[in-house]
Amino acid sequence: MSSKTSVLEPLRVRVRRFQFIMGLGFIALIAGSILSVALTLRLSVRIQAVPVGVLRLALAVLLENLWVLGVLPLLCYGAARVMELRPWTTAGGAALTGAVFLNAMAFIQSGVYGLWAGDVGSLFSMVAFAGGVVLSARAVMMGRDAAAQQSVKTQVKAEERKSEYDEFLRAAEQGGARLEQREAQSTAVTGDALTGAAHAATAAPEAAQAPAGASESDLKGDKAPSA
Repeated sequence: MSSKTSVLEPLRVRVRRFQFIMGLGFIALIAGSILSVALTLRLSVRIQAVPVGVLRLALAVLLENLWVLGVLPLLCYGAARVMELRPWTTAGGAALTGAVFLNAMAFIQSGVYGLWAGDVGSLFSMVAFAGGVVLSARAVMMGRDAAAQQSVKTQVKAEERKSEYDEFLRAAEQGGARLEQREAQSTAVTGDALTGAAHAATAAPEAAQAPAGASESDLKGDKAPSA
């Protein structure tokens, strides 16, 4: 069972990565379409006022492909910061996912003419798509570089914290050794004091008994001649 799991694990990783790349393209298309519609409604009058027709068409194509030129590179950069991704595979797969969905909608609405109109606008759309793939791949590279730099900074901070912890541990051990030495010295002094007190207490009764015995012998000696 474990051998089958180990054999299928690379396939599962590839499937998950493929699903993640498709999700990036779909999210970029949805978010970019919403942003494109909002900007088109606000800038439509100004775009129509542009005197040059080619420039006006280029601006319209730019707004239409904002999902692959702006939103997708941002998503690829953020995804590359948290996980390891291949630049061109991620950029191309996500862009193709969004383009397939977008072309499917255009085919449903306008048929083959919706896929390729054969004019300058279609050429601009192809250039915008290629530019979005390049920008997205570049964003993945930048995200991986930023993640690597962040990892290095994290390791440096971890080493600094480890050195600070080692210094604190050494200081604590030295403090504990000094405390134990002081306690040992105080215990020795207390023991000497108790020993001296015990000797003094033992010597005091002996000193008290010696004069008492001497007085009794003196008294006996005084009484003997009188008899």
